[in-house]
Amino acid sequence: MPEIQKFTDAELLDLLHDIESDRIKRKRNFSDGDKARQAVCAFANDLPGHNQAGVLFIGAEDNGTPSNIPVTDELLRNLSDMARDGKTLPFPVMTVEKRLLDGAEIAVVIVMPSDMPPVKFDGRIWIRIGARRALANEQEERILIERRKSKNFLPFDIFPVPSAKISDLSKIIFENEYLPAAFAPDVLDENNRTYEERLSSCRMIVSPDDTTPTVLGLLTIGKSPQDFIYGGYIQFLRIDGTELGDPVIDELKATGNLAVMIYKTEEKLSAYNKKAYDISQGAHIITEDYPPAAMQQILYNAVLHRTYEGTNAPVHVYWYNDRIEISNPGGPYGRVTTENFGVQGIVDYRNPNLAEVMKNIGLIQRFGQGISSARQAMRKNGNPPLEFDTKFGGMLCILRGKK
Repeated sequence: MPEIQKFTDAELLDLLHDIESDRIKRKRNFSDGDKARQAVCAFANDLPGHNQAGVLFIGAEDNGTPSNIPVTDELLRNLSDMARDGKTLPFPVMTVEKRLLDGAEIAVVIVMPSDMPPVKFDGRIWIRIGARRALANEQEERILIERRKSKNFLPFDIFPVPSAKISDLSKIIFENEYLPAAFAPDVLDENNRTYEERLSSCRMIVSPDDTTPTVLGLLTIGKSPQDFIYGGYIQFLRIDGTELGDPVIDELKATGNLAVMIYKTEEKLSAYNKKAYDISQGAHIITEDYPPAAMQQILYNAVLHRTYEGTNAPVHVYWYNDRIEISNPGGPYGRVTTENFGVQGIVDYRNPNLAEVMKNIGLIQRFGQGISSARQAMRKNGNPPLEFDTKFGGMLCILRGKK
């Protein structure tokens, strides 16, 4: 991940008044958040290849003079949300701060070039051409893809899998299910890109010229991902007792692509979740042993944040008589530590491209909210609080049944 570029006040003033620079965008306010996100997306793509930060000034006129808007904490929070609200993917690397320039408060958004272009906002690839913002055409998108190949420190989820071939990916799933979820309809209607170019744009293969599938491609649209990613599945056990050595009365090795294996596991979780019904209200469910939202969020969290590198271990879902244990290989990552795990607002992604896929196919609605949502669902359902253990080189979450 690129380090955030630092600017002195004098450097920011020079940029603020440089009317010709394509690294600068000025907005008098934040009334049109989409335009600001388009600018962030374009700076992250860095089509001109500056390899320097782009700067978005909120509170400045087109000529660089301050518009004298109040730079409130709410404004700064709304600007910061652009990095993690899931509308711009992969996540842009950016900072937001209030600076005093020309005697006025101005919100300054610093955006670094992405290691994983092309970056999309709402399914569209935005770029800067001089002082103008535009949608990328086929050749410009190809330039961004080729630039990604040259990066040395890509996350493991877009590493190539040399033993796999493009024929190991499902063209039907990609074109009929994934593309409509990942790109805006108008972009698809005007898309003249080849199958290989579209796969590469979504990071499912290395590039249009090197059609080797990536880890992401196999997990998302692979015909049989587990032939190549041996631990990339979910192991479900229903144990009749409270210890691992007690009798197993049902089991499932959930394989297939990401959506399929999650769906298979959710079917099992639903089947064993006892429900009480109110017949007078038309068989309305009034209580369940475990809130489905909590089981769902913890399962998604385990699949997303696990490590797929250097292990053949799956995600484990063990249902005991008194609890459910969901565990995955790979402990806290990046900014997330054992000490701050689960703290609101502290989030990082071992698999940022997989996070984008899960957002596109509807498994994630808003990033960084999964554990909070699960905790709230457990509390509302009358279950004890979630328990976490991150000290064994992996992640274990325990959901306990109602007393």
